[in-house]
Amino acid sequence: MAALGWLTSRRRSATARSVLAGEASAEAARKSTQEAQGIPRAAPEEPVFPVIGDDKAAAFFDLDNTVMQGAALFHFGRGLYKRKFFETRDLARFAWQQAWFRLAGVEDPEHMQEARDSALSIVKGHRVVELETIGEEIYDEYMADRIWPGTRALAQAHLDAGQKVWLVTAAPVEIAQVIARRLGLTGALGTVAESVDGVYTGRLVGEPLHGPAKAEAVRALASAEGLDLGRCAAYSDSHNDIPMLSLVGHPYAINPDAKLRRHAREQDWRLRDYRTGRKAAKVGIPAAAGVGAVAGGTAAAIALSRRRR
Repeated sequence: MAALGWLTSRRRSATARSVLAGEASAEAARKSTQEAQGIPRAAPEEPVFPVIGDDKAAAFFDLDNTVMQGAALFHFGRGLYKRKFFETRDLARFAWQQAWFRLAGVEDPEHMQEARDSALSIVKGHRVVELETIGEEIYDEYMADRIWPGTRALAQAHLDAGQKVWLVTAAPVEIAQVIARRLGLTGALGTVAESVDGVYTGRLVGEPLHGPAKAEAVRALASAEGLDLGRCAAYSDSHNDIPMLSLVGHPYAINPDAKLRRHAREQDWRLRDYRTGRKAAKVGIPAAAGVGAVAGGTAAAIALSRRRR
């Protein structure tokens, strides 16, 4: 919404519709010039995706650096510190992990494991309902303004087509469900922390929902929902999610790390990058997400410029 607000500023000189009209006009002019110069037309674009009314299709979105800038677990830790759940030295560790994650743009297993261990020790003995309530507050404080508008538009395109949309993340399932609900998504798959009589024990149920575990969760959910994975889409920034992306017929690399970008190009997967104002490779991006993609890039560019001042 912030990006759309920017588009409608300066006496509404550039609305979302005018941006779309301008881009269409420029594309028509380019094609006309190419034809005059004897340059052959490009191949027709592939059919619009997602397909409206396809109830055997769904979309699965990674969370950290795909839907949201940074890692949900670190934002959650910041919120818990504000509420006196742990000491300053623990906050410093969370801050360092978050800074590294934002700069590197990839998940370091050691950092992620340390963050999970810290979070589990912090919530041990607390009631699940307490953390769910706090999660709502933390979303408003630290997460709401870090949602990538472009990725949000991609999710909305699936919802508008009548499809279900799930977050799939290593973040605690309670936090993932809060984010999914606040974004109007169907639901979330996340890491499950053990609780007895509604109180956290400080242990996990199984293992973190990371890498191959995400793929297994998506496979299980698709089976339970009667979905055709070949008609589904998945979105992620990390090479760790290649198993999940490889499951579906429509994989998208969003804000990809170097390994995922290379793999996506080799496999001819769709690419989109909202971290700067430049456009990434335009390969079969849903038409309904076009304006959102432009808005996402604009918002990221503005945010980066403000941080550098």
